[in-house]
Amino acid sequence: MKHFFRFFNKTINYNILVFVIALYFCIVLNIPLWRTFYEILSKLETVNIGFLISLPLFLVAILNLMFQLVAWPYIGRLFFVILTFISSITAYASYQYGVIFDYGMMENIFETNSGEAISYFSLSGLMTIVVIGVIPCLIIIFAKSKRQSFIKTFIIYKLVSIIVSIAVIVLIINFFYKDYASVGRNNKYLNRVINPSYVYTGIKYIDETYFTKPIAYQKIGLDAKLVTTATSNGKPTLFVFVLGETARSQNYQANGYPRPTNQYTQSDNMISFKNVTSCGTATAVAVPCMYSVMDRNSYNKQIAYNQDNFIDILHRAGISMLWKENNGGDKGVGVRIRKITLKRDVNNPLCDSESCLDMALLNNFDQEVAEMKGSKFITLHIMGSHGPTYYKRYPKDHIFFTPDCQRSDIENCTKEQIVNSYDNTILYTDYVISQLIQKLKGYSDKYNTALFYISDHGESLGEGGLYLHGTPYSLAPKYQTTVPMMMWFSKSFTQDRGLNLTCLEHIANNAKRGDYSQDNVFSSMLGIMDVTTSVYKPQQDIFRQCRTN
Repeated sequence: MKHFFRFFNKTINYNILVFVIALYFCIVLNIPLWRTFYEILSKLETVNIGFLISLPLFLVAILNLMFQLVAWPYIGRLFFVILTFISSITAYASYQYGVIFDYGMMENIFETNSGEAISYFSLSGLMTIVVIGVIPCLIIIFAKSKRQSFIKTFIIYKLVSIIVSIAVIVLIINFFYKDYASVGRNNKYLNRVINPSYVYTGIKYIDETYFTKPIAYQKIGLDAKLVTTATSNGKPTLFVFVLGETARSQNYQANGYPRPTNQYTQSDNMISFKNVTSCGTATAVAVPCMYSVMDRNSYNKQIAYNQDNFIDILHRAGISMLWKENNGGDKGVGVRIRKITLKRDVNNPLCDSESCLDMALLNNFDQEVAEMKGSKFITLHIMGSHGPTYYKRYPKDHIFFTPDCQRSDIENCTKEQIVNSYDNTILYTDYVISQLIQKLKGYSDKYNTALFYISDHGESLGEGGLYLHGTPYSLAPKYQTTVPMMMWFSKSFTQDRGLNLTCLEHIANNAKRGDYSQDNVFSSMLGIMDVTTSVYKPQQDIFRQCRTN
């Protein structure tokens, strides 16, 4: 300890300190990058040894060049302290969970509420950040730099450092251009793994979100009209849309999973589509995309947030709407209709100060239905399987798969514990849905009732070293992009809509991956709610071919 404090009494050239910081970023804070390089290069038949040696030299040179350009007296240390601390967090997240900090991940970070953010912290994670982030920050703050002439010494050292860095970069490119081009071309995500590349994506997100002039709001489906079919029984509709969270199709018993994760709804004869693909790998993208008229390939965030979605069109057609929230927000989807957000009141046995169990969404359900008029469309946005604190998504009396992982740092749990906890969340969601169906059955004398459930995106549980979600779509495994889609219809609803359930089951059972996706939701909801409009796309309505009217 004595030697540690003695270090701070020594002086160091300011520009050399900047180089040391660049070296630290290369060796320590880019460990996830080196692991990625190892995975890529180990698959190649031959590797140029010179290219291999050049990699850390190339990265240090680039980092030193960038750091020297922003390293100036008074502001430099503060900049590097902030950068080092944030980079320690991103390095930890990348190493432990395989997180890539691209634009989509920045959306998740900026739009995550405090309750969700807290769930990602753990003691082991905090200790790691202290070691690789806080301690280096203290060294940067207290390290003494030599007094030197600004022009004669400081600028000369800086210019020499910059010139040497450029020379190293040029030489390496000159000798190993083909190797860098080949690896970069075949692994285009690599630039997003480099720490601190998140600075660029973060600035881009902030600029587009807060400083770019918003486009004019566009109303679509102005001709929307609720129609009465020939088979109509005269009863209004009560439709519940359950918007799931982080549920992956592969862990659903209804989709062939060997564990009883759908034991509560088995007797309800729900129809399940097992190969449905999501629009994104994170809520911030998948939800507004799913509700918009755009498909995944044409999705644009600015347009989605400034254009009517299917909820707005249903509302315009005269259907009474309600959005009930138990997650991180509606992502701009339900802002123009009535919305209720659950209060995380510690006095509520289903809630704590951070979150509520999804059964809390059923509180006051009967009263809320009574307050609505005519045909009703209710969206319940559940917490579902939101990680990494899976154990907080189900109560203790609903622990079925054991042993489970009762901690947020899931990397310190066994694979069995993680899967058990995750499967418990799926089973609890199934329980909530079964309770909803029972409620809807009780309304069968007054309404044509139906329930539709779909998750926003899936989840990785350690496969290929990946955990959680948010991986760039082009790289994401099927576990993050394949979601459950299940539905239940009362007898009076099927009769009123002329809906052939045998036909629908046949479609669901024979659908291949990619046949159906969240792109189908927009027109399917308009169609099944009997709303006609010019923006309806019949070819994307999954119910249309199974209806007789």
